[in-house]
Amino acid sequence: MISRVDLERDLVIVTCAISAGIHAALAPEHFRESTAAGVGFLVAVISLAVVAAALTRRPDSGFLLAAAGTTLAGLIGSYVLAATIGLPLLHPDPEPITGLALVTKAFEAAGLIAAADMLARRRPGWVPALPIPLMLTVLVALFSALVALAVTNGHQAHVHQ
Repeated sequence: MISRVDLERDLVIVTCAISAGIHAALAPEHFRESTAAGVGFLVAVISLAVVAAALTRRPDSGFLLAAAGTTLAGLIGSYVLAATIGLPLLHPDPEPITGLALVTKAFEAAGLIAAADMLARRRPGWVPALPIPLMLTVLVALFSALVALAVTNGHQAHVHQ
């Protein structure tokens, strides 16, 4: 039987992979809008991918859990700002709210809650079960990117004026 902490850890890994895939799929369109917005998405992809991959290798790392939680919280907060008042330099005009964005933020919130709970419950000497394999994590990210592209028609439904 898988423990709660192992389940939460896997949820954090999968959440980071899903979010990385979705942000990767949307990055090209954001680069077309502005270099700054595209770089913001690229930084999100790299941060999420590094944390997901690292957690598959070091599942007991408090630092990596904190990095995952911080990254996910930053993405949620950035989207709230982008959707309401815009982000100076990155995306000055408010971003339209889309179903894909809301689903992505829901996944990120679940991952953030899991990471926070794990950090709050950490016990010295915890020996984790094997995490989700790295290759499965990569497949989740790729599948998420393909779904994001299919849902948004390459982000065409997201036109800024």
